[in-house]
Amino acid sequence: MSSQGGQAQTQAQTLDETITSAPSSNAIQDLNALVEQGRKLVDTKDWAGALDAFQKAAVLDGKNPRIFSGIGYVQAQKGNFQEAVAAYRQAIALDRNNVDFEYALGFSLANLGDDEAAATSYRRVIERDPKHISAYLGLGTVLARRDHFDLAIASYQQLLRIEPKHAEAQEAIGLLYLQQGNIDAGISALQTAATLDSRRSSIHFGLGVARLTQGDQQAALAAFNQAAQLDPRNGKLQLHLGSVLRDMGDVQGAMAAYQKAATVSPDLAEAQLALGDLAFEQNETMRSLLAYREVIRLLPTHAHAHYQLGQVLKMRDRTAEAIEALQTAQQLYQQQGRSDEAKTVETALQELTQS
Repeated sequence: MSSQGGQAQTQAQTLDETITSAPSSNAIQDLNALVEQGRKLVDTKDWAGALDAFQKAAVLDGKNPRIFSGIGYVQAQKGNFQEAVAAYRQAIALDRNNVDFEYALGFSLANLGDDEAAATSYRRVIERDPKHISAYLGLGTVLARRDHFDLAIASYQQLLRIEPKHAEAQEAIGLLYLQQGNIDAGISALQTAATLDSRRSSIHFGLGVARLTQGDQQAALAAFNQAAQLDPRNGKLQLHLGSVLRDMGDVQGAMAAYQKAATVSPDLAEAQLALGDLAFEQNETMRSLLAYREVIRLLPTHAHAHYQLGQVLKMRDRTAEAIEALQTAQQLYQQQGRSDEAKTVETALQELTQS
């Protein structure tokens, strides 16, 4: 679940303040020029150039918190969250009452995976600004990641008291209920979210998962189809859709969904594996061979893929390659402590070498 929407916008607003509040004294014209240069480079998403400009500005004025905030913003855009944290902490040390700095620190800490510290920052933001929507979203996210589901739900519910039509928060509550095994409450919350924003594909995806948990394949299929219409290039969604169709006996529909999942997300090993297994069942040996090779490319130690590849090569009378694939599968199963599977492969090897 990704519940930190709107955070980039908040950081961008902070950056705007960083720029507009830069010193304008004639004695520090170089500083003004550097800040202006940094702003222009940010506008063109030249993060390296912008960072260089803001860092040079910080050398000229080491007591301006908004310059350090600008550095933090650029570092976050570059994905350098450790450096962003350092910059935002420096900005906060110079201006402890700035909510935007504290929020941006929480965002960066969350992206580092330091959920406890991020939660502390988000709570500080909420203390100072009880209507800070993004802080409630961020707090809910990091609490959920630490399995503090009740506290996370409480954070989202507080947000909804401020903004009752916030679909993302309502969806997050629904998904958390599902994680807790409270399927009815989860479905109810997700249905409410769908009425608030029917264009969020993730809501329909969540409803599909919930309906599957209830054993209602038709309702799950309808939900997954609706989600797929909204987000046709979501490989994981297509994979779930294919699994439902396969369970319902629609082999062609499942094959099409698996193929689409593999096409739009070529590095999704689960999609390649599902495609390979279904094609193998349908005796489409070339299709399954290509799929298993892709799984092995992505996951070289996937024993099942090596075993299945060996079976396909055997069917295509490519005996030497089949033996090699099966031997690799056997070694992997043994290394993984899966003795029963290793014995199955040994039997297949004996049959192949004796034929």
